[in-house]
Amino acid sequence: MPVLVGTSGWQYADWRERFFRGVPQRRWFEHLLEHFRTVELNVSFYRLPRREVFVGWRDRSPADAVITVKASRYLTHVKRLRDPGPSVALLMERAAGLGPKLGPVLLQLPPDLVVDPVGLAATLDAFPAGVRLAVEPRHPSWWTEEVRAVLTDRNASLVWADRGEESLAPLWRTADFGYLRLHEGRADPRPRYSGDTLRRWAERVTSAYADPDDVFVYFNNDPGGAAVADAVAFAQEVRALGRFVSRVPDGP
Repeated sequence: MPVLVGTSGWQYADWRERFFRGVPQRRWFEHLLEHFRTVELNVSFYRLPRREVFVGWRDRSPADAVITVKASRYLTHVKRLRDPGPSVALLMERAAGLGPKLGPVLLQLPPDLVVDPVGLAATLDAFPAGVRLAVEPRHPSWWTEEVRAVLTDRNASLVWADRGEESLAPLWRTADFGYLRLHEGRADPRPRYSGDTLRRWAERVTSAYADPDDVFVYFNNDPGGAAVADAVAFAQEVRALGRFVSRVPDGP
């Protein structure tokens, strides 16, 4: 696969005129994936949809779509990685409705969850073999060699993350695929990203992951349609470095 660039979600009212002009809301999902090859589902974090909803997303998306699923907050924020088996089984039973379009599963940990390598290992081990897993710890206590080994041994990708145009995690490569989330820039109009920051991230991604490695890049700075505009600008930076990138809209 190329570097896959997309957005975190799509159901944002202020995208109506900026990105969905003339498109009825019931077709926003189709419109998004006509212009992006991939999307990060964040609705599954707040409320895990029924399997038939995932089947509907599979059927309504292009043949080459790659749909990433953010794990339910019940697993990560309520149970806090304890007794992960039942929660993981339910998540995967439903997400399996995506069929071959299922991308990585994202585990975003609570910002106040301190390092727990045993709980992390048990959670990763609860997933079926072959499921790509990306982990986004948000407490600085997680940056240990033990955690790095847990991820590497299970081919789980440490999420590279940016907020305020600053890296939030060590740039470890722990899997055969990469995962980058960009949460909030500081450029005008906020929360857009500056061109310099997008260029640096493009250089980091293409230096760490060579063809044919897969890298998933999602923009989570949704206010004002910033995510769409920055995704287009980031894709241009990747292309300028000689790498192939998945489809993005033609302009900002």
